Amino acid sequence: MLHKVLIDTVGNQAARLLNNDRGLPAPDIEKQLKALLNSALAKLDVVSREEFETQQAVLLRTRERLEALEKRVAELESKP
Repeated sequence: MLHKVLIDTVGNQAARLLNNDRGLPAPDIEKQLKALLNSALAKLDVVSREEFETQQAVLLRTRERLEALEKRVAELESKP
């Protein structure tokens, strides 16, 4: 979603600027800029904020479970 917002914003602003300065057709420029930005972002190894936060939550839960299991193993090992 972040990619789409970024692409739309940059594309719209660039098309508006170029249209005002040169009299070029804004829809064509906007379409080409969006395609260029999509291509550039696709080459980068990035994730959306939503995906990052989801994985962060999964990692936190996993870490909590691991700590609980480590504690349980330590308790079982300490029993005679």
